[in-house]
Amino acid sequence: MTRKQRRMTMIAAAGGVLAVAVGLILVALNDQIVFFQSPSDIVGKQLPDGQRIRLGGLVEEGSVERGANAEVRFAVTDTVESVKVVYVGLLPDLFREGQGVVTEGVMKGDGWFHADNVLAKHDENYMPKEVAEALKGKGVWKGEE
Repeated sequence: MTRKQRRMTMIAAAGGVLAVAVGLILVALNDQIVFFQSPSDIVGKQLPDGQRIRLGGLVEEGSVERGANAEVRFAVTDTVESVKVVYVGLLPDLFREGQGVVTEGVMKGDGWFHADNVLAKHDENYMPKEVAEALKGKGVWKGEE
């Protein structure tokens, strides 16, 4: 093998290893990519049991119930439909009824969304972009245009 052929073989091998690494990273991240869905989207679909999704909307007024062992049950609504959520853990300090929230988790066959992560708004003017767009789409947006 000549020097040029060895060099080209090494470049091809490095390119192959790089392609395999990128492929493995994309496969690994595929489960981590979750898209925002409103309660109306979820109610309208038959999601497979255990599929990981991101649910966003407003915490429904009067729906927050605190249980034993840091369990919290509440409903997320887009003012058209609502989805019942159960979460075990500490909620963000700014979590409260009537405020924007995004939860990450899985929909179970029992009809409850089992959240493993809850994200709340961080100041008086903030609402997650996806939640605001979903509320605008439903015609119930009350924020600034």
